[in-house]
Amino acid sequence: MTIKISSIHFCPVKSVSYQTIDQCNIQKDIGLEGDRVFALLKNIEADDPKLIDKEHEVRKGKWNKILTLKNTPALNKYNFSYGNEQLTLYQKDQAILSINSNDTEERKKLVNKIIELENSINDPLVLMKNNQLPYFDTTISTKVDFVNSVSLLNIESIKDFRNKTKNEIEVQRFRGNFLMEGVNAWEERNWIGKIITIGNQKFHIKKNIPRCVAINIKPETDDKNLDLLRSLKEHYQHFDMGLYLVPLSSGKITKEDTIKI
Repeated sequence: MTIKISSIHFCPVKSVSYQTIDQCNIQKDIGLEGDRVFALLKNIEADDPKLIDKEHEVRKGKWNKILTLKNTPALNKYNFSYGNEQLTLYQKDQAILSINSNDTEERKKLVNKIIELENSINDPLVLMKNNQLPYFDTTISTKVDFVNSVSLLNIESIKDFRNKTKNEIEVQRFRGNFLMEGVNAWEERNWIGKIITIGNQKFHIKKNIPRCVAINIKPETDDKNLDLLRSLKEHYQHFDMGLYLVPLSSGKITKEDTIKI
C-alpha cells in the first residue's frame, strides 16, 4: 500500500492556530516554514523577550513564560491565519484584526485586542516572532535532545482511537503538520530512529510525541469535553500520538506526496 501525505497544516502562533495548506516549504534543521514562528509571552521581566529569543538553551523549561492551551485554555476560542507577513486574528471564522507581523507597534495592537477580548489574560503580554528558532514544544522542552521539529500523524491511529473511545476526536486537537494515510494504526511507533523520505525531502524520526491536557479541549472552544489523555493511557498504556521528525534537507512538500521508509 502506498503511504502518502493526506493533508498539511501549520500553526503560525504557538498553541493558538491551525491552518490547512496544500503545499509547504521545509527548512533543513528548522521545520515547516511559518510554523509556530509567533508566541505570546506572559509573566515577562524587562529582558525576558530578548533572552528567550536569543538561543534555545535560554528558552528551555520556560513554559511559565509562554501562553499555551495548557495554562490558558481560553486561547482555543481563537485562530490565526498567516501569509505574506500578514497575521489575522479570528474567532469562529470572523476576522477580528489583521496586522503587519513585522511591525512591533502593530503586534502591540493585536496583543491589546486579545487582552480586551479575554479578561483572563492580562498585561504584560508580548507577541514574539522568530523565523529561525520557532516556538516548537521541542525548543522549550527539557525532555528532548533536539531543538526544532516537524510532526507527523497517522490518520489510522486517530481513527483507532476514535473507535476505542467511541468519540468524535478532531485531528485539530493534535495540531500535526503532516497527516499520512496508508499505514496501519500505530505502526509508526516502530519507525523511531529511521530516515524517511517525504516527496524529495529526508527526515530523521526522533521520537513519539507525548501529549498533554491540551488535547482535551474541543477545537474553537475552551470546553474540556473529553479526557483524552486518560483515554490514551487506558487503551494504549502511553500518552503518545504522532512522531517528531527533524528535516535533513530543504525543499517543497505537497499534499499527496509519497512517504518512503
